[in-house]
Amino acid sequence: MDIFASADAVADRLGDDDLVVVDVRDGWEYDGIGHVPGAVSVPFDEFRVGDDGMLPEPDDWAALLSAAGVDAGDDVVAYDDTHGVFAARFVVTAELYGHDPERLHVLDGDYSSWSREHATSTDAVDPEPTDYAVAEPTDAPLVGFDEVERLLGRDDVVVVDTREPEEYADAHLPGAVQLDWKELVDTDTRGLKPRDALETILAGAGVTPDRRVLLYCNTARRISHTYLVLRHLGYDDLLFYEGSLTEWTDRGGDVVSERDE
Repeated sequence: MDIFASADAVADRLGDDDLVVVDVRDGWEYDGIGHVPGAVSVPFDEFRVGDDGMLPEPDDWAALLSAAGVDAGDDVVAYDDTHGVFAARFVVTAELYGHDPERLHVLDGDYSSWSREHATSTDAVDPEPTDYAVAEPTDAPLVGFDEVERLLGRDDVVVVDTREPEEYADAHLPGAVQLDWKELVDTDTRGLKPRDALETILAGAGVTPDRRVLLYCNTARRISHTYLVLRHLGYDDLLFYEGSLTEWTDRGGDVVSERDE
């Protein structure tokens, strides 16, 4: 399966012992609206820390995946009902804590892509607990405040603000380009736009494979989706600023406001 897995591709694997489907919507949606048959419920608020939604502690993440019945060697497909942005945050968290990226997937088109064509369920799922352990990722994309500060202004680095235009206008990192993560999503299908459309949009923003791409938003949720899109397209020099603008401004980093111009 691709990073962004189609509903049909997931349906073909449903029931496999090494596949875990994770529903990251609120619990009432999982119970009341229905879910992918056999999917386990891991609501978004359970794997974020505080109002800023930062990464959970490693032990907390391990306990969460253990309770969800996830083994380190499993294929994992996450989904939400918000164009995949919350599911992407789950998948990227798993990658940052050492799960094999080749085994991590987002349901393309979110829950609606499944419910339109496939049977849903309201049956409770009681997964068999595992002993999941976090590991060091092979090639972690994380960068911190000091590294971001060092990279600003370099011609071989494009800094990408994945927030909405209004947020970007209020304050952004010096030299950053604005690329709302939703520009990469088809509003009708709720899945990714075709590859050629994605490449055109990215090239128009100066986000090309020959440059290092440094991503940020406010709390690392929206960059999770863009990060996975770029990996899907074959970009291999990606930097993920987990602290994003929240940490940047808290630590006194310089920002640019178009409201002052």
